[in-house]
Amino acid sequence: MNQTFQNQALLDFSLAHHREGITQALNKWQSHLPLEIPVVIYNKQIKTSSIFTRENPSYPSKIVAQVAQANHTMCDKALNSALKAFSTWSKTPVQKRAKLLQTTANIIEKDRYRLTALQVLEVGKSWAGADADIAEAIDFCRYYANQMLRLDEPKLTHPVLGEQSFYSYQARGVALVIAPWNFPLAILTGMVTACLVTGNTVLIKPAEQSSAIGYELIKILISAGLPPGVAHFLPGKGEVTGAYLVEKKETEIIAFTGSKETGLTLLEKAYQVSTRPNNRLKKCVVEMGGKNAIILDENADMDQAVAGVIESAFGFQGQKCSAASRVLVAKNIEKTFTQRLISAVNSITIGPAEKPEMRLGPVVDKSALKKITHYIEEGKKTGQLISKPLKLPDKGYFISPAVFSHLPPESPLLKQEIFGPVLALIPFDDLDKAFNLANSTEFALTGAFYSRSPKNIEQAKLKFQVGNLYINRSSTGALVKRHPFGGFKMSGLGHKAGGPD
Repeated sequence: MNQTFQNQALLDFSLAHHREGITQALNKWQSHLPLEIPVVIYNKQIKTSSIFTRENPSYPSKIVAQVAQANHTMCDKALNSALKAFSTWSKTPVQKRAKLLQTTANIIEKDRYRLTALQVLEVGKSWAGADADIAEAIDFCRYYANQMLRLDEPKLTHPVLGEQSFYSYQARGVALVIAPWNFPLAILTGMVTACLVTGNTVLIKPAEQSSAIGYELIKILISAGLPPGVAHFLPGKGEVTGAYLVEKKETEIIAFTGSKETGLTLLEKAYQVSTRPNNRLKKCVVEMGGKNAIILDENADMDQAVAGVIESAFGFQGQKCSAASRVLVAKNIEKTFTQRLISAVNSITIGPAEKPEMRLGPVVDKSALKKITHYIEEGKKTGQLISKPLKLPDKGYFISPAVFSHLPPESPLLKQEIFGPVLALIPFDDLDKAFNLANSTEFALTGAFYSRSPKNIEQAKLKFQVGNLYINRSSTGALVKRHPFGGFKMSGLGHKAGGPD
C-alpha cells in the first residue's frame, strides 16, 4: 500500500464546474428534505419513535432532518455487538484495516460536492469552510492509515547479545466517540478512523446539530467494507445517549471534542467508573476549547495582521475552538490597526450559507444566538463596542461581529469561551506583559503572533503558552500532519489530532 501522504487540495471556486457542482448538490438535497436519520446497529438501520428535529440555521422554518434518538436498550445492543466484534476486528491484519480507511477516503472524495452541500444546509458552513472540512476528513483517513502501517511493525528496543526485546501496540476494546458539530465530518471522521484502524470497535455519538452528516459517515464506512458489529451509529441527546455510554464499564476508550463543562463532567464520570470493582481505567482523549489570543508587536505587517485577525476571529462565525477572541496590539500601532480592522469588519456581508457571496453565515442554532447575544450585551455595560451593527437577514440565526475595546480585566469576554464572532482589543506597551496576558486564561489551545522581528518571534516561541502557535498567519486552519492539533490546561489532555501521537 502506498504510504506517501499529501494533504487534499481545496476546491477552487473560481472555476465554474465546482460552483455548478455545489449548486446542483444543494438543489438535490433540498428536494429530499427533511431527511430521515436512523440509528444504525450491526450495519442495519433502525427507526425510533423518539425524534429530534434539526432545522436549517439560515432558514429555521426549513427542516433539514428528523433524527432518531437511540434509547438505552439500543445503546446496550450496540455495545454488546461491538464487544463481540472486537475479538475478530482487533486481530484483523492492519493492512486490511488501513485499506478500509483508504477506501473511505476515496468515497468521501468522490462525494465531495454532496457532503459539502449537506454541511452548508445542516450547520451553516460557507461553501469554502464546508469543503475544507471534507478535505480534512479525507486527510485523516489517509494519514491514519499510513501511521498505523508504521506503528504495526514491532520495534527492537535495544540490541543486546543473547536477547531480543520488542515494543509493539495492541487494541484496547470498545471506543465511544462523541463528536462536535462545528467540524461535523472532519473531527468525527478523525476520531472514528483512529479508533478503527488501531483495531478498536466504535460507538459513534454525533452532535445533535450534525447528525445527518454523521449518518453519511457510517454509510460511507459500510460502503467501504466495514464488517457488521465493528461500528454503530447512535444519535441522541448528549445528556442521555452520551452520558449513558460514558458510564458503561465496557467502553474502554472515550474520544470527545466539545465544551469544557461537558468534557470535565465526562472525565469525572469516566474515572469514577474506572474505580469501581473489576473495572479497567478508561483511556480518555478530550479536547475542550480555547480562549485564543493574537499578539501584534510594533513590527507587525498591517495588511497581513488585519486579514489574519478577520479570518481567525470571524471564520465560521467564530464557532471554532481555535478562533481568536482577543487581540493584543502594541500601543504605537493600536490606532492604525483598529481603524483598519473596523473598516474591514464593517464591510463584511452576512446572509444564508447557501449564498457563496456571503462572508458570514448563521450561528448554529437559537441557543447559540441567545448565548452570544448575552455576552455582547454584557460587554456593552463595561466596555466600548467599536464595530457597528451590520445588515442582517430578517430570518435565521444571524448576528453581527462585535469588536470591543476598553474592557476591564475581569470581563467575561476576556476569560470565557464565547464560541461566536466576538473580539476584544487589548493594547500593551511591553511584550513580556502581552505574553503574560495572553497566557492568563485557563485555556491553552492556539495563538498567533505577528512580527517581522526575529528576536520577538523567538520570544513568542518560548513564552506564548499554547498547543499550536502560528507565526504571521491566522490562529485557525490546522492541517493534518502539517499542524498536529491539540492543547493543554483546560483545552485538553495534550493529545494531538492529525499527528504521530
